[in-house]
Amino acid sequence: MIDRRGLLAGGIAVATLAQLRGAIAAEMVDTLKIFVPANPGGGWDQTARTIEAVARAGGLIKSAQVTNLGGAGGVKGLPTFVNQWKGQGGSMMVGGMVMVGAIVTNKSPVTLKQVTPLARLTGEYNVIVVPASSPMKSIGDLVAAMKKDIAAVSIAGGSAGGTDHILMGLIAKSIGADAKKVAYVPFSGGGPAQAALLGSQVTAGTSGWGEFEEQIKAGKLRAIAVSSPKRLPGIDVPTLKESGVDVELANWRGVFAPPGLSEADKKKMLSFVDALAKSPGWKAELAKRGWTDEYLAGDAFGKFLAEDIQRIEAVLKDIGLA
Repeated sequence: MIDRRGLLAGGIAVATLAQLRGAIAAEMVDTLKIFVPANPGGGWDQTARTIEAVARAGGLIKSAQVTNLGGAGGVKGLPTFVNQWKGQGGSMMVGGMVMVGAIVTNKSPVTLKQVTPLARLTGEYNVIVVPASSPMKSIGDLVAAMKKDIAAVSIAGGSAGGTDHILMGLIAKSIGADAKKVAYVPFSGGGPAQAALLGSQVTAGTSGWGEFEEQIKAGKLRAIAVSSPKRLPGIDVPTLKESGVDVELANWRGVFAPPGLSEADKKKMLSFVDALAKSPGWKAELAKRGWTDEYLAGDAFGKFLAEDIQRIEAVLKDIGLA
């Protein structure tokens, strides 16, 4: 039988093993170089800074450098990463679904097919809302109105061709409506979109939960559906799927290595990302920031990315933006 002293020794051994793994990872990625194809302060930049902070605290790296080059949904910075960071071990780019759409709408000659997929890390699902004074009580009411006259149902959201626009295109396609006729009203940020909703200038709106959470809790906006595969923890709002609309969509964020890596460097980066994504520090940041854990690495992420690119290209063509 194993006594208490043996159990404690075993626990110490496990902790020591975890520390050794961290030390190995630290040797593997001495200086982590992160390229962010967006300006400081946005979602991709926050992801990069969080990766740096968690990796430092967990002993996975000794130092880090973050480089920002924003514009056009990541399309401006992507060629720099592909051409100037080629073959550089210990480096990664933060990106996500927004970039997939921006590549299509901007007809970029450089695409995500030219980088090395490492991992999908996080996801943020959309919520669909209506003003509290709206007669629409459910997503079913909104769908019925769209089926009757889709051009008469105005939807507030972010930039044209972005996640919000793609979601409404998928919904229109799912219910048999013409996605090109979606009366989508793009706004540069959550504030203006909220103002349009609160002033009943639009029928409905969609964005990440965080954009509308305060107004939903205040009773000024009514949440009628979320785009997640199952209900979000602590949020009593039905999913599109359970409401009869066969659509789910996450604004995912992930990391990519540059092209031209050796197999050894690629393996090292995959090991680093795996250690990061499974660390207590990363999980704590997910909970603190309200990010959904969508970890998917290596070839599995590459397969997902190829399918997502195909899906987004198709819906942007349906919308008339590709």
